[in-house]
Amino acid sequence: MAVLSNEEIIEAIKQKTILEIADLAKQLQEEFGVSAIAPASTAQTGGGTAVPVEEEQTEFDVILDDVGAQKIQVLKVVREVSGLGLKEAKDLVDGVPKLVKEKVSKEEAAKVKESLEAVGAKVTIK
Repeated sequence: MAVLSNEEIIEAIKQKTILEIADLAKQLQEEFGVSAIAPASTAQTGGGTAVPVEEEQTEFDVILDDVGAQKIQVLKVVREVSGLGLKEAKDLVDGVPKLVKEKVSKEEAAKVKESLEAVGAKVTIK
């Protein structure tokens, strides 16, 4: 019997209907004595204690760590990305390290970081 690669198995499964896939899952559970219900949360270590499930982070904070040599350019970018007024943005830039954006998506955090680093600032995403 030839051993199929994971890619070949996936391609074969793609050709099946939802009902056929559900039946396959049931057969696999019976054959191997496993359950498809929340496998990560019921995983056990060798000592018999439950392994904590880490949730993927979905909200990020963008922190301005250092302004760099182009303070005015950084100030302009901070105003642009944060929507702050001139005084508030200046206070933020003068008081580094400071939070620029809070609880934003990974994509938005990356865009803000890229914009600030383009003008010489140092930024951390947490």
